Amino acid sequence: MNKKVILFTIFIVALLRIVLMFVLDNNMYYENEKSIIGKITYIKKEEDKTTIDVKEKQKYRITIYESVDFKYGDKVKVTGLFNTPSDNTVFNLFNYRKYLLSKNIKEMCTDCEVKRVRKTKNIFYIIKNKIVEHVDNYKSKNYLKAFVIGDTSLISDDAKDAYSNVGISHLLAISGTHVSVFLVIINFLFKKSKLKNFILFSFLFFFLFITGFVESLIRCVLFMLLSFLNKKFKLKLNSISLIILTASILLIINPYLVYSVGLMFSLVITFFIILISYKLKNKSYLNKTFIISLISFLSSVPILAYNFFKINVLSILFNIIFVPIVSFFIFPLSLITFLIPLFDELFYMVSNAFEGIALFLDNFKVLSFVIAKPNIIAVFLYYLMLYLSVKVNKKWIIIYIIILIININAKFFIINPTITFLDVGQGDSTVIILPRGKTILVDTGGNFLSNSSISLNKTIPYLNSLGINKIDLLILTHGDYDHMGDSVELVNNISVEKVVFNNGEYSEIELELTSLLKKKKINYYKNIKTLNVDNNKFYFLNNNIYDDENDNSIVLYAKFNNIKLLLMGDATKKVEEDILNSYSINNIDILKVGHHGSKTSTSNDFINVIKPKYSIISVGKNNRYGHPNDEVLKRLSSSSIYRTDLNGSIMFEIKNKKLKIKTCIKKKGV
Repeated sequence: MNKKVILFTIFIVALLRIVLMFVLDNNMYYENEKSIIGKITYIKKEEDKTTIDVKEKQKYRITIYESVDFKYGDKVKVTGLFNTPSDNTVFNLFNYRKYLLSKNIKEMCTDCEVKRVRKTKNIFYIIKNKIVEHVDNYKSKNYLKAFVIGDTSLISDDAKDAYSNVGISHLLAISGTHVSVFLVIINFLFKKSKLKNFILFSFLFFFLFITGFVESLIRCVLFMLLSFLNKKFKLKLNSISLIILTASILLIINPYLVYSVGLMFSLVITFFIILISYKLKNKSYLNKTFIISLISFLSSVPILAYNFFKINVLSILFNIIFVPIVSFFIFPLSLITFLIPLFDELFYMVSNAFEGIALFLDNFKVLSFVIAKPNIIAVFLYYLMLYLSVKVNKKWIIIYIIILIININAKFFIINPTITFLDVGQGDSTVIILPRGKTILVDTGGNFLSNSSISLNKTIPYLNSLGINKIDLLILTHGDYDHMGDSVELVNNISVEKVVFNNGEYSEIELELTSLLKKKKINYYKNIKTLNVDNNKFYFLNNNIYDDENDNSIVLYAKFNNIKLLLMGDATKKVEEDILNSYSINNIDILKVGHHGSKTSTSNDFINVIKPKYSIISVGKNNRYGHPNDEVLKRLSSSSIYRTDLNGSIMFEIKNKKLKIKTCIKKKGV
């Protein structure tokens, strides 16, 4: 059979595997109490927990909230409540379930008992444990682990964010750079040996094992192996065919690898560098470096936009500077340090300097843009235009740039108003987006029990995914932490034009926020009765002062294209009664139920008058308050009830005076 036909067939099979994955993907949630016995293949230690992967017949992700001393290869017994990972509960954001599936993990357990059955006797695991223990003794272990065994867990989140924002995070990933260095070393040591290739691939497969089979490294090793076989058997496949074959094999084995960001970066950038390589032959070193950096940036834009919603054009320059520094100095120095501890102090200073420079460069935002998450068609068009501009005619790059500009300015193309109730756990946060991207945020949420920032992990990324980098109006219904606890973090990390507070006394967190607003010269207001935003009128129905802070909640009423919205904050039945006595409101389309469905709110009289069509309860899963109350659910039974603990985030799009509803979690098992 013709080689091209075989290659095309393999490629089509890979595409079919991906299509079938999307069609047959079952995100049904289920739980199962059981015990498993398997060996540990992955360990990640953090301050408050340890995460391990245990391989039985399949792999399981286990989280342990106590001090443990497990080693790679140890046989352990895990007993507890296993469950399938949930999909992301905020639109467009990181999907943990699909991330785990890319690593062949279908179940996890976060509330379990883990006991060691037997220490490992496998020589390869023993060597791996010795390597990890050896590196842990170094002062420079944070970066030594990253460069030698692919473990970045000890590098601070701030540093990781800086590397990502600057566009050089790939330099910390185990990839082709490492393989190239090993290739040079082995060629030098065994250049006259007939066993050179055997030694090289034996070492690379062992290195794969040591690094935990990192996807980008798998790509590199598989590509090298196919290149070797191509040369040995004189198959005469060109490099483009080999990279397509590499991708196809990996995706046939596991189609969920399309969700491996590192692998996608590795495949796409390698493809385009190979595509343009023939044009680099007679170029100077500086020109080659610039062209490779430029094509790497352009080919990574769709992946960056799809996953991170940001691009930094200056990364072209930063990569020209840092790629050779890391490739020819920092990484080789890490290997020398690993072998000769005498260099530990030097590598510690070098890696700290590298981190410090990245943190400094992260301050330069002049050519950093928020870019809306593109759909699959837009991603395809990106790559088609880039391919045509590289392979056919440079003029196609103009269309590529036009698509890029449209995505950067996506908020100006928003036509229909949307109201999104974000899943922020036991708290409230509602995003109202008007045509052309005007954005109103009602409450920020806040979690006493976690150091994780709702604003940094949910609210701001969600807005960025829509191409939005500014909040025009922040409304804080009252001073409770679960409604505004994340407000300071929010204001510190995204542009906010103005803020509205309720009529009550300032709480401690409100005072902290007002101090910050003054420093940033952001206007803030109290005692507001009505507000116009882009010809949309917002009515603040609760203007009384009560003893209970919940009763001082802002109650917000608005109308968009004849769709009526009522947000109740934490207002109780007393406020509901006062509102009924003061205003004539009925036939509410969307009601944000008061106080998370507590029995203190949502009286029969109130519901009978306003007659909500859709009732939204913002509530945390398995919360300690027992929200929502069963009686409240009965009172709301004539409306369609949506809950953030069951449905995740809930979006209403107002189109032609009708509501289109979308939820993050579409199915739920028993």
